[in-house]
This record gives sequence, structure tokens and C-alpha cells, in this order.
Amino acid sequence: MLSEKIHEVEASITRAAERAGRRRSDITLVAVTKKFPAGTIEEAYRLGLRDFGENYVQEFEGKKPLLAGCPEARFHLIGHLQSNKSKKAAELFQVIQTIDTPKLARRLNEDLGPSAPASTLDVMIEVKLSPETAKAGAAPEDLPELIGAIGSCPNLRLLGLMTMPPWSDDAEPSRPYFARLRNLAEQHGLPHLSMGMSHDFEVAIEEGATMVRIGTALFGPRRRD
Repeated sequence: MLSEKIHEVEASITRAAERAGRRRSDITLVAVTKKFPAGTIEEAYRLGLRDFGENYVQEFEGKKPLLAGCPEARFHLIGHLQSNKSKKAAELFQVIQTIDTPKLARRLNEDLGPSAPASTLDVMIEVKLSPETAKAGAAPEDLPELIGAIGSCPNLRLLGLMTMPPWSDDAEPSRPYFARLRNLAEQHGLPHLSMGMSHDFEVAIEEGATMVRIGTALFGPRRRD
């Protein structure tokens, strides 16, 4: 049952926070619901979850109209965003975690229109720390330029950094990637770190994650198209 899975994940988050001398309240659980129907989000919402991660703009566009019963839900785009879908993404999501170029930041800012507090969009910079060609993200050396570009966009609010290490069944190989992202965030004065998934979120918390993106541990394997 989903309620049991949530309880198990919450217990693991709490234990990891305690090991790191941190507070559970400093860590946001982002439930990753890509490939799951709107009904799954509704059930998770009823059980107390409020932050949800989706990978694809078009997929979530079909779900969003069915989620009127989740008024306090906060939706994060955690998949790569193409600039031609930025306007729709800005309408659908409260957080976009995958900004990786100044061009995309400026495009989102323009999509939101004239500056106004109600139109502010929370964003994070995706940082590519692994050599994998399939991974997206900004290079660490490009962060100053990108942070500056976002800072010049009045409709965007920069929360911090996110990353995705190379896949491994063992959580420990992810640790140096998480530690490096934490160091980068500290260098640039950014408070939030989105890192860690179902297989390695405890290590991510030990290394400073303030958001963990968890899907399989909550909902089981995703459907394959």
C-alpha cells in the first residue's frame, strides 16, 4: 500500500537526517510521478504528500486538469526542458529544476511576462558532473554566467542546484557527486540541493540534500511505453 511505502520512505529520510545531524524538516520529499496517472497523485496528496516531480511537459499537461482536488500541490519539472516548451512549462509548474543555459532562463522570464510577485517562478540549475553524454546540465565552470543570467530575470527565483550521478545499484558511488554539488552550492551561496533518488537518497541527505526525488520506492516500477 502507498501509505506503508510513504511511512517507510519517511522513516529512512528521518534516519539519514539524524545521522547527518540535520532536521527532517529541512528536507523536501519530491514524489516522482512520471508515467503514473493523475489518480496516483491524488492518492499521494490525500496521504499528505505535497511536492511532485514530473519529467515531461506534454505528459503533465494531460494530468493537470484532473488535479483540481490538490490545491496545495507543488509541481516540479525535473526532466530536460526544451526552449520551445518553456511557455507551457511556466504555466504548469511551480518549480523548474533543470535550467542549464542562460537562453532558457531568459526564455522562461519572457514567457512569464511583466515582472510581478505572482508570476515569480522558482528554478534550479541542473549541473552535469558526470561524463555521460546522455546527461544534460550546465558545466560547473559555467555556473557564474548562468547564475548571473538568472539573477537578471525578475520573474525567476534561483533556489539552488540539482544533479543526477551515473546510475549504480550501490549508493556509495554517488557520494562524491553529491559532495561536489554541495561544494558548488556553498561556493555560490545557494541554499538548496536537489539530489538523490530511490536508490541513493540516504547518501544524498548525508551529503546535504534539501530535496530528494523519489519515485520507485513509493510507487513501484514505472510503466514502460
